Amino acid sequence: MSKHNDDNHSNQLNPNNDAYWQSRGEDERPDDWEETADQGED
Repeated sequence: MSKHNDDNHSNQLNPNNDAYWQSRGEDERPDDWEETADQGED
């Protein structure tokens, strides 16, 4: 993979990054992203 692809992949796995939320259908990271991200971790 190229560096760009590696960075994009990492960003999509990081709930602190807008790319994470955009890859899940959101426009951007929500203000309550920490609570929302924690709900997905069971």
